[in-house]
Amino acid sequence: MRDLDMTTLRLFAAVCDARSIARAAEQANIVGSAISKRLAQLEDTVGTPLLLRRRHGVEPTPAGESLLEHARAILASADQIERDMGAYALGVRGQVRILATASVMAESLADDVAAFLQVQAHHDIRVTMEERVSPDVIRGIKEGVASIGICWDAAGLSGLQSCGYRHDHLAIVAHPSHPLAGHEVLSFEQTLDHEHVSLPAHSAVQVLLQRAAALQGKTVVHRVIVSNFEAALRVVRANLAISVVPREVAEPYARTYGLRVIPLGDAWARRRFAICFRDEAGLSAAARLLVRHLADTSLA
Repeated sequence: MRDLDMTTLRLFAAVCDARSIARAAEQANIVGSAISKRLAQLEDTVGTPLLLRRRHGVEPTPAGESLLEHARAILASADQIERDMGAYALGVRGQVRILATASVMAESLADDVAAFLQVQAHHDIRVTMEERVSPDVIRGIKEGVASIGICWDAAGLSGLQSCGYRHDHLAIVAHPSHPLAGHEVLSFEQTLDHEHVSLPAHSAVQVLLQRAAALQGKTVVHRVIVSNFEAALRVVRANLAISVVPREVAEPYARTYGLRVIPLGDAWARRRFAICFRDEAGLSAAARLLVRHLADTSLA
């Protein structure tokens, strides 16, 4: 097989996303015939049809779907190479990108990375972080979007290497006047007759809570859905609902807002996080140093 052209792969991915050669051409600011020619050459290179032409657009064939998955990984790696080389051009000797869940970002990661960067030997390392939900963290690591991911260790980590990070403990946060505020410990079942402020349905915390409620034959009653823990705590402060939040995130806000933080007694409420990566041997020297530093914090 002849070498695949990066520009053609980008255009192929754009056509698959848009389901239209015309729309992809408009987005790329080139003529549709130029894309069609490149796609025909691509199909000739791989030796099989990649797109089905429909009346109102196109869709990938099974072979096209397979190539699209590979193309996304190749393009992500190419983008990462460009960013890394740009960083070296600016004098940065190491570049590490982390994908992490909201809980990890809100609890300890920023402080742990800051401590790593304060070490004299690490001053020329640059670390960037992006918040994603657990499935997207795992997908991003597998596709080469970032070298390190940190998420709940109950997420599907098959195909990746991992090591332990920190842990947290989920708790109910309630306004002092709420009927549950007087408890010292609660089971999640005791909260299911009350209205909750919740994170989006695909977040790791929310998936966990929906499963726990289903085991009781109930559902979580959502009064408000927000995108982050701080917004959830503001809703609790207004006494509109209760919320399940990691105790490590809630306690600083609770002291400021005068809220009650009540640990959940359920076994699943104590969670561990994992650092994941595709292959430790394939990590850059800077990434390996950071992984060791973060793993060591869980032993401190």
